[in-house]
Amino acid sequence: MLCNPCNELDLHDFPTETIQGKLATFKPPATTDSISEEPTGEIGRSVVIRVGELLCLLVTFFAFAGDPAPMVNESHYLIKAKSFWQPDWCASDLFVSSAKAHTTFYFTFGWMTQCFSLEVTAWIGRLLGWLLIAHGLSELSWNLFRKAFLCIPIAILWMAATEYGNLAGEWVIGGIEAKVPAFGFVLWGAAEMIRRRWHRTWILLGCASAFHVLTGGWSVVAASIAWCVCERRQSPRSPLLSWPLVVGGAIALFGLVPALALQSGASAEEGIRAARIYTYYRLPHHLVPTSFQQSWYLRHGTLLASIVIIAGRFGVKPQMRPLIAFAATAFGLSVLGFAIGIAMQWAPNLAAQLLRYYWFRLADAIIPLLFSVLIVNLLLSNQRRVAIFGWSVTLLATLCLSVDAIQRSRLQIPPSASHHILGFAPDASPSDQQQSFRDWIAVCHWARRSSDPSEVFLTPRHQQTFKWYAQRSEVANWKDVPQDASSLIQWYDRFTSIYPQRLGNTRVTIQYPILRQYREQFGVRWMIVDRRIVGEHLPLNRVYPTGDQSNETYAVYELPR
Repeated sequence: MLCNPCNELDLHDFPTETIQGKLATFKPPATTDSISEEPTGEIGRSVVIRVGELLCLLVTFFAFAGDPAPMVNESHYLIKAKSFWQPDWCASDLFVSSAKAHTTFYFTFGWMTQCFSLEVTAWIGRLLGWLLIAHGLSELSWNLFRKAFLCIPIAILWMAATEYGNLAGEWVIGGIEAKVPAFGFVLWGAAEMIRRRWHRTWILLGCASAFHVLTGGWSVVAASIAWCVCERRQSPRSPLLSWPLVVGGAIALFGLVPALALQSGASAEEGIRAARIYTYYRLPHHLVPTSFQQSWYLRHGTLLASIVIIAGRFGVKPQMRPLIAFAATAFGLSVLGFAIGIAMQWAPNLAAQLLRYYWFRLADAIIPLLFSVLIVNLLLSNQRRVAIFGWSVTLLATLCLSVDAIQRSRLQIPPSASHHILGFAPDASPSDQQQSFRDWIAVCHWARRSSDPSEVFLTPRHQQTFKWYAQRSEVANWKDVPQDASSLIQWYDRFTSIYPQRLGNTRVTIQYPILRQYREQFGVRWMIVDRRIVGEHLPLNRVYPTGDQSNETYAVYELPR
């Protein structure tokens, strides 16, 4: 006989004593807003599973970003880290001797340059940075889904969404630099935030700020908003103002104090000029929204629309709410950055000073992360069509990353030396690029063998690795822009003088009076030129290649006395 529906039960059918006894022993079910406790009957991850996840993630990162060193920013960060531990190394170089912005990174990774080559240091740094990110992803995945190895599809989808859906050209998985360990701590902090372990979140985000003050700082803002959104309905509520927040703030000072010191000693006028150079001249592709390509807005808008549609159509897990609030705040920061960019036409100086704080960086990493989490959530659906859709998106992301990695591997040269990155003959064949790279290595080795360690060189416009290979100073370099105001202004004056606009910003003048001035002003006596740009016959004394030496791409000339 079927039971009556619940609304047909009559409490008068039960004795009063029975009802009171049941109510006294009744315990309400745990709220679904938190998964801080292990589900009943569930076995946690073993050490083998944890290690297996980390190894699989490292292999995935290597397959995507295992290019030869140096990567694009490694030649920028690691030479600065080497100088931090060895101040006399390339001491005549303006960038190397300028103020140190990311001292925590330099201290943590720079000591290895005293024991290993720059290439080996780069690989050790990558493995450490990737391992930290892998740990953060592993914890994030487990706290959301409680299933092993789901962090692998999350990583694949995240890398693809970041690569093909960013707005300001940001990335996370690549060469080692300050933002890589910073994002590792951000992911770890987000994982703890999902478990409502806010005391750990604040400390981890403080560590992120110590490595990269902007990456970690904006993450603290986003986490604070997430706390306000998610904790207001919790009982008991985790406090915002607490000792872990103070500890995290104290740790963040290791990144904040050096950043604030960059403006010390500069006048208000110098500060404004430096901000305009940094924002409008050197890094508009990362900072100024009006400089972003239309296709960037299209791809980022598609990513945002996909998130809204997937979340609205298929729903989200309650434990995803902190991550959603975190990502929504990151998007809000991008909106503020866009508004500042629009105001640039009325207040260009103020906009330049504000836009240099990378308003789009956090969104370029966290919004793709939210997309990847939502897709992986579809993989677990009981509806076959929904799961098939999720697996189809994951497969497409894997194919896109594979094609991109295969195309880069065909070059067989570091990304920092590829023509596409350097902006010179980007359509050149792999064999041509390999030949020019071999010639570049040859001329750098000649410079190292034939000059004193204190020597200063004029170098070609289309390169960023002279100090990496030659370990000699250079007058100016497009990639190696100083961070402090006074050095930044010096860099701009040098760069625009050496590579004047009248020559297309690609070559150094050969006028004798100007070259003599460079020799007196910068202590430089040798100039390396790209023979594809300046030609074969300059009215200067060529010192390399001579005799039986051979170099099809580069030559070295002595400046007139």
